[in-house]
Amino acid sequence: MKELLQKYENKAPEIVFHWNDPETDAEGWVVINSLRGGAAGGGTRMRKGLDMNEVLSLAKTMEVKFTVSGPSIGGAKSGINFDPKDPRKKGVLERWYQAVSPLLKSYYGTGGDLNVDEINEVIPITEESGVWHPQEGVFEGHFKPTQADKINRIGQLRYGVIKVIENPNYSPDVSRKYTVADMITGYGVAIAAKHFYELNEESIKGKRVVVQGFGNVGAAAAFYFAQMGAKIVGIIDRPGGLIKPDGFTLQEITQLFLNKTGNFLVAENLIPFNEINSLIWSLKAEVFAPCAASRLITKEQVDQMINTGLEVITCGANVPFADKEIFFGPIMEYTDKRVSLIPDFISNCGMARVFAYFMERRVQMTDQAIFKDTSRVIKKALKEVKKKNSGRVEISKTAFEIALRQLI
Repeated sequence: MKELLQKYENKAPEIVFHWNDPETDAEGWVVINSLRGGAAGGGTRMRKGLDMNEVLSLAKTMEVKFTVSGPSIGGAKSGINFDPKDPRKKGVLERWYQAVSPLLKSYYGTGGDLNVDEINEVIPITEESGVWHPQEGVFEGHFKPTQADKINRIGQLRYGVIKVIENPNYSPDVSRKYTVADMITGYGVAIAAKHFYELNEESIKGKRVVVQGFGNVGAAAAFYFAQMGAKIVGIIDRPGGLIKPDGFTLQEITQLFLNKTGNFLVAENLIPFNEINSLIWSLKAEVFAPCAASRLITKEQVDQMINTGLEVITCGANVPFADKEIFFGPIMEYTDKRVSLIPDFISNCGMARVFAYFMERRVQMTDQAIFKDTSRVIKKALKEVKKKNSGRVEISKTAFEIALRQLI
């Protein structure tokens, strides 16, 4: 697996598009790792200090993710080095999407990512640049549809991603109008752990869970875990956290979800960050869901969790371990040999899968059909791993080997 990984990581990307904004100091890159299947896909992120290597690593990560979520296309990513809080952000995005519109019309599909909103920024701004939909390039390059078929599928995709969830089984409050895009990634994180236990003839019911991060992904994962009968015993977020060794009720978790401000946990009895950060890693829990930023989890934190009974890690964040390597660094490898580590490209593939689902011909547009499709795809990937490795460790190593053999 390591030889395959090294070969994949060291292979130069097929296309690198570099842009300097004529009106600000913003700098941007589209990195297309490959045009596998005639197209490539990956979202647009913006942050101060971003560089081309970060975009390249994310493009390679997307390509691995597509081996699970579909479609069978190459990985790509857009990144802009600019402060997202700068009032000139909208103008930067307008000029950026104008510059990359030929790619978006031909063979590259994008979406929202860190500090760039899919619904309020990507879709309207790309439309102004003459792009029918930010995924138009994937349709053109990979699916090669007729004009009528393209119109139908783009309409399906446009409606599906922003579809308001009406089924109370999938929303913490249907009156709040949460969309599929708000909830699907967190759902995938939780359902991956549920399927993993079931494939090992166990139940997630009663398992104690610690969640790191309470943004869209972490909060949604916590909601679905609680709905499945798991017990959320600890939450750690940037402003602080909460601990309840007996587990929060579904009603309590739902209320925390509804009370969050933006992407942050809000509670009257919030434990300050420094205090929760010294307590939570030694909390008794079987499941850990890292859903905050990338590259945070240390070996010491992993050891503390293992010592108090950790069984499964289901990743909401891409590359949650504090490794410098693109994929399989020493902390991740150490963890993978000791607990059941479900890799990010399986557990957090929900949004990528939603895009793939809506690109198919005439799919069912119900909440149940959309969420069940993501569940099915994640279960299928875990079954493939189980077929090759019936044990409880080196789950990520096995999953990477399966993915990389498709790509090399």
